[in-house]
Amino acid sequence: QVQLVESGGGLVQAGGSLRLSCAASGIIFNFYIMGWYRQAPGKQRELVATISSSGTTNYADSVKGRFTISRDNAKDTVWLQMNSLKPEDTAVYYCNCGESWGQGTQVTVSS
Repeated sequence: QVQLVESGGGLVQAGGSLRLSCAASGIIFNFYIMGWYRQAPGKQRELVATISSSGTTNYADSVKGRFTISRDNAKDTVWLQMNSLKPEDTAVYYCNCGESWGQGTQVTVSS
C-alpha cells in the first residue's frame, strides 16, 4: 500500500520561503517519477513540478526560477523548496506518485 505523507506547509508573508517534504512508503521509490501539484480554492489541481528517478526536473512556468524540486532515493523522500512566494501560490499542495496522492498540506502566502 502506497503512502505519501507531506509536511512543511504553513503561513508565510509574500517574498518568504517554505520547504515541503513528502515521505513515501510502500513503493520502490527510485522506480518512480515524483511530483508536486497544487489546488487553489475554486480552481483545478495543477502541476507544480516533477522529478524523475535520475533527477530530471520539470516545472510549471509560474514557478520556474522560484521553486526547486529534489529527491533522495535513499530516504524515499521528495522536497519542494519554494522561494519568493507570492499570494497566488496559496493552495493545498499534494505529493504525487503515479495514481497515489498524499493528503495535502496547506500553503498560505499573505500579501
